[in-house]
Amino acid sequence: MKTIPPPDPNPVKPAYRLPPGACDAHCHIYGPAAKFPYVPGTPYLPPDAGFEQLQALHAHLGISRAVIVHAAPHGTDLRVTLDGIARSEGAYRGVVVVKPDITDRELEDLHAGGIRGIRYNFVAHLGGAPQIPDFERMLTRIKPLGWHVVLHFDARDIPAHADLIRRIPVPFVVDHMGRVEASAGLDQEPFRILLDLMKNPLAWVKVCGAERVSSTGKPFHDAIPFARALMEAAPDQILWGTDWPHPNVKWMPNDGELVDLFAAFTNDEGLRHKVLVDNPARLYWND
Repeated sequence: MKTIPPPDPNPVKPAYRLPPGACDAHCHIYGPAAKFPYVPGTPYLPPDAGFEQLQALHAHLGISRAVIVHAAPHGTDLRVTLDGIARSEGAYRGVVVVKPDITDRELEDLHAGGIRGIRYNFVAHLGGAPQIPDFERMLTRIKPLGWHVVLHFDARDIPAHADLIRRIPVPFVVDHMGRVEASAGLDQEPFRILLDLMKNPLAWVKVCGAERVSSTGKPFHDAIPFARALMEAAPDQILWGTDWPHPNVKWMPNDGELVDLFAAFTNDEGLRHKVLVDNPARLYWND
């Protein structure tokens, strides 16, 4: 089992001052394992990175709201995510992984607990693509709740699933700029498909995970053209997040530096405000 290193314990204070209401739309909580155990057979063993640590990071960075993305080591045991949301007193929402046989009542209870979407991993090291009939049935079931689906791909898998993505009947969010490889350039097929998908009003993408996109490492500047292109293509359909505590990365980022990297994506303060405040508010706090 792969053991994941902890996040950088010394995040710098960003030079860019985040606007009031800024949202970290992609972060995780792990454990602590003594209270919220990791599932048997977890694909990786993370460090304990609990609610208190996440809240302290957000206070340090100037982040007001967040979306907890339920992570693979906790399987479909959702207690850790629901606990974090409840303790945030309305500041956090969540996206979870659910069992195919979850009941409608259970989905409604999750909604009451602050869940606003489900997530599917198509990434090989996290188990690969889901059963497509189960995937499509679940989308029809979450539609009445006003939920969306979050899609986690490796870039090389996007062309094979493009037709499936185009058929999705609910809002869908692609994680980490599709995990494209910066060294392959803006004209690579997966990124061209991603940009084309953004013409769909149901499509969203997160301009985070620069450490996953970069081919050169810190300061991850080779990821900037991809984020910039996506923000220009669909400014009302973009989210940003830290991805704290950064599982399965080649280079561990500094979260304060990631805030300043976001500021380098555009000089347009109005666009920054859309991505950080307006867009996540519309997707996660519209009720």
